[in-house]
Amino acid sequence: MFNLSKACSANYLRAVFISVLPVLSCTAHAQSTYPDHPVRLIVPQSAGSGADVVARLLGEKIGSVLGASVVVENKPGANGIVATSFVAKSPADGYILLLAGVSQMSFNPKLYKTLPYDANKDFTYIAPVVDTPFVLVAGKSSPYKTLPQLLAAAKAAPDSVTFASAGAGNSTHLSTEMIAAGASIKLKHVPYKGSGPALNAVIGGQVDIMTSVLGSALPQIQGGNVIPLAVLADKRASDLPDVPTLKEAGIQAPPMPGWFAVVGPAGMDNAIVSKLNQAIQAAITDPAINKRLKDLYFIPLQGTAQEMRARADEDAKVWGDFIARTGVQVD
Repeated sequence: MFNLSKACSANYLRAVFISVLPVLSCTAHAQSTYPDHPVRLIVPQSAGSGADVVARLLGEKIGSVLGASVVVENKPGANGIVATSFVAKSPADGYILLLAGVSQMSFNPKLYKTLPYDANKDFTYIAPVVDTPFVLVAGKSSPYKTLPQLLAAAKAAPDSVTFASAGAGNSTHLSTEMIAAGASIKLKHVPYKGSGPALNAVIGGQVDIMTSVLGSALPQIQGGNVIPLAVLADKRASDLPDVPTLKEAGIQAPPMPGWFAVVGPAGMDNAIVSKLNQAIQAAITDPAINKRLKDLYFIPLQGTAQEMRARADEDAKVWGDFIARTGVQVD
């Protein structure tokens, strides 16, 4: 017997299938042809910065794996807010990406009352890239040749010791506030527009100290322009075997994250995310690039987009609690 309900059901399913064919076809085509023109990798720091160095080291290899060039673009400003909000508002087609730092994704949402982006909702995480340790340095003309000398001076006269940072709310700012909190001292913050100008201020004697990315400070340490006081890591740096860690110096503080990850606008296609993740991981594990990163004290990271998002969320919680507890200000 002819079953009308079955016939109607079959016709309905056939109609639905036919209606979605164009969508499926377009999606599959987009995935198979991606990328068919250059990919823009936005860096929230200036040329020559740590993030810029990492982006340019990885960009060519990522491009060769993808089969399209990767163009690195610097958009510094406002502790990375300029670049981050630009990417958040870009099309989610995989052609505009951000080399995001922990400052933009985990710190800024806890530091600013209002942001032109939502770190939780406006981005697609793609892949972790690198982490990096920090080092506390003083200028060569500084009276502080060791960490105990610095701590003694700061305790004797609160706010008499000045410290530079790459900007209010930046990792270089929060890491020094962390040291101050752990040592129960008060330091005077002098923010600059970027890590380069901040480090130059320490070298020139305009500011007493700075917590810098180790890879950026190491040439200045080796050149005798700055004096290393402590390493903000679990163990001493191989190139600075005589410089103690904070823990060895008696300062209890949480590990300072210095990671970078590639993210894109919210809503990116999973297949494109997977293709980008594979290309980024291929670049990081390339022997020559991997060695160069380690030589610059960047620790190559491997993992999934989900793992990177989980780490960003955890850092936001830990440092959000620290910011709330200590009342760190961004202006």
